[in-house]
Amino acid sequence: MTEASPDGPVVKAYWQPGCTSCLRMKEFLSKHGVPFVSVNVLEDKEAFAELATLGIRSVPIIRRGSEWANGQVLRDVARVAGIPWGGAQVLAPPELAARLVTIQTAAQRFFAQIPDDKLDKMLPHRPRSYAQLAYHIFNIADAFLEHEVQGLPLKEGVYGRVPPPDMGTKAKILAYGLDVRERFEAWWSGPGRIADVSRKADVYYGEVTVHEFFERTTWHSGQHVRQLMMVLDILGIGPDRPIGSETFAGLPMPEKVWDDERPLV
Repeated sequence: MTEASPDGPVVKAYWQPGCTSCLRMKEFLSKHGVPFVSVNVLEDKEAFAELATLGIRSVPIIRRGSEWANGQVLRDVARVAGIPWGGAQVLAPPELAARLVTIQTAAQRFFAQIPDDKLDKMLPHRPRSYAQLAYHIFNIADAFLEHEVQGLPLKEGVYGRVPPPDMGTKAKILAYGLDVRERFEAWWSGPGRIADVSRKADVYYGEVTVHEFFERTTWHSGQHVRQLMMVLDILGIGPDRPIGSETFAGLPMPEKVWDDERPLV
């Protein structure tokens, strides 16, 4: 959408392909009939310069005049866009834990199916390789563990990590994924079950509780697993035991797997 609202300053939605929260933000605006200017920061050379004036270095971002918010928190998107916010139901922690284990396990399974000679192939319209996508899925859960086990904040840029030089093979990335899942299961079977998830999370993107951060960790990695299944489809490979609505029900997932402003291939 590119038309300004007659009721006030134009709404701008800054995004990039493959960004799960970017897609969700745009779908949320469209669902509520909010006209907006869609700004792909990978194609618009001035976009990041605009955001830099606000001290912003990442997307998704919604902006209306001088008011802006990180698009990862829909209630903040609603505030900036003028959409009434009625709240949102969050799955209970035990259910989130079960879903996250299912999602992380599926990511290992699907990534193992990608041929070695395709690992460095890039996603559509996004400078992220298939191997980096898989690593990102595992690292999303690892970042949550860093917050809960090590007491580290989720800083801007954490979700942009790539495999370190000593993790240059599929086997090593899979081993990392297994390690993350096992550490998550150990946390959940112990301190995680009694953690106060109502407390404020120390994250860069807004005012959220640990419960909401847990939910985001789950659906964020889940949406990227949908992208892994998309990758397998692009390669003509059927996913080993695909996951679907039974895993994603009740999570605030985007409807689409990938942004369709440009053709997929």
